[in-house]
Amino acid sequence: MNNKKSKDKIRVGLIQMACSDGPEANLKKAVSQIKIASAKGAQIICLQELFNTLYFCQAQDVKNFDLAQSIPGPVTDALSKAAKSEKVVIVAPLFEKAAKGVYYNSAAVIDSNGKLLGRYRKMHIPDDPGFNEKFYFAPGDLGFQVFETSFAKIGVLICWDQWFPEAARLTALAGADILFYPTAIGWKPGEPEETRSYHSAWETVQRGHAIANGVYVAAANRVGKEGPVKFWGSSFVADPFGGVQYRASASNEEIILEDCDLGLVDRTRREWPFLRDRRIDSYSGITSRTITKK
Repeated sequence: MNNKKSKDKIRVGLIQMACSDGPEANLKKAVSQIKIASAKGAQIICLQELFNTLYFCQAQDVKNFDLAQSIPGPVTDALSKAAKSEKVVIVAPLFEKAAKGVYYNSAAVIDSNGKLLGRYRKMHIPDDPGFNEKFYFAPGDLGFQVFETSFAKIGVLICWDQWFPEAARLTALAGADILFYPTAIGWKPGEPEETRSYHSAWETVQRGHAIANGVYVAAANRVGKEGPVKFWGSSFVADPFGGVQYRASASNEEIILEDCDLGLVDRTRREWPFLRDRRIDSYSGITSRTITKK
C-alpha cells in the first residue's frame, strides 16, 4: 500500500473475516473492523457477501429466512451510524426481506454522511451443491447500478455475478470507476484436487473485467470453514491494467487497504479505447441464449 495520496486517489478497504452463527456478533465485529480501516485512511469500505451471517445457503432450511432484514432496517441503521461517525462509505451485503415471501441477496450502499444511497440486488443466482441460493433469493430486479458516493462512482456486483462479463460491462458503462465484488466462495465438499484451478479462474475472470472495462476491481471474500465448505479468502484489488495491487491471505482475517488512482481509469481508457471501439451495431445476439445459423 502506498501511503502517498493525491486528490485523485481513493483509499479502498476490504474486510475479509470469518463469521460466527451470531448475527449481532458479526455486525459488532464488522463495525470494529470498519473503524480500524477508517483510522488507517480507508474511504470506501466493502464487507463480504452476507457479512452478518454464516453462509446459510449450504442447506435448504426455511428457518434461515428468519435471518433476513429489511433495507433500511436494524443492520443498515447501525452501519449508517458507523459511516457517519467515521466519514466513510460502506458497502454492506446482506440478506434482504423485501416483502412476505420475497427475499434478495443484496448490498446496501451507505454514503459518508450516513445516508442510504440505495441497494443492489444480486442478478445472477447460482444453484450448486453447497450453494443453494435459488432456494432463498429471487433474481435481482433493480438492474446494474452505479452509486455516486462522496469519493467515487462505484458499482456493486455480488459473487456469482463475477463470472458474467455483461454485468461488469453494463456497470462500467453506467459510469463506475471501481467495481466491488462482495463474495462468499470456497472449496465445495468433496472437491477433487484438480479443481483447485477454480481459484485461479475466479481471480483471472475478474482481472479480465478490470482490463476490458478500464476500471478497478475490488473483491472481498470471507475466510474460515463453515460446515464442509472452506472459504478461500484471497480478497484482492486489481488496477485497470488487471494488475493485482494486493492479494490477501487464503485463511486469515485481514483488512485490505489499497489506493485507487481514479485518474488512471481515464488514462487507461485513452490508451486502450475498448469502449470507443465496441461494435454496438453488431451485438444484438448477446440478448439470445444461443445463436443458430440460418
